Amino acid sequence: MSAEQPARFVVRIGVRSYEMDVNGHVNHAVYHQYAEHARMEHFRASGLSEDVLAGRELTVVLLSTTVHFRAELRAGETLEVDSEIAFTRRKPFTMSHRIRRIADRAGTPVDDLAAEVECTMGVLDVGTRRLVADPHARLSAAATEPALLGPVPD
Repeated sequence: MSAEQPARFVVRIGVRSYEMDVNGHVNHAVYHQYAEHARMEHFRASGLSEDVLAGRELTVVLLSTTVHFRAELRAGETLEVDSEIAFTRRKPFTMSHRIRRIADRAGTPVDDLAAEVECTMGVLDVGTRRLVADPHARLSAAATEPALLGPVPD
């Protein structure tokens, strides 16, 4: 990866009551959904909507994901989920997310790391059903805001 910083993007999410499990905190699977939302918004902000990618016969696929839980989340809290993309010269690339609680249920500001999510991603050619080489270049060519995809890999 380049010595330059990877691209970081942030979305804000309110924790909804239906995301709770029987223990009264956010269900483990919902953390994956929060990360997915941040990923999709990051790509959209780059100009890479599903329609734009489909027009180039590409799609972004999740190859693996791991969540490291750090703190409980509860209904009514406010979160920020960041998304950071890092490319290498290989076909897979990574997207990392930090889920931070920024306000408690009363709206009082806090700063608390709730989870870290690590994802391995790829860009799939929908015709061949194979990952494309140089995903950074392929995505950057289609993006209206390629700077949000981070630097060209070394």
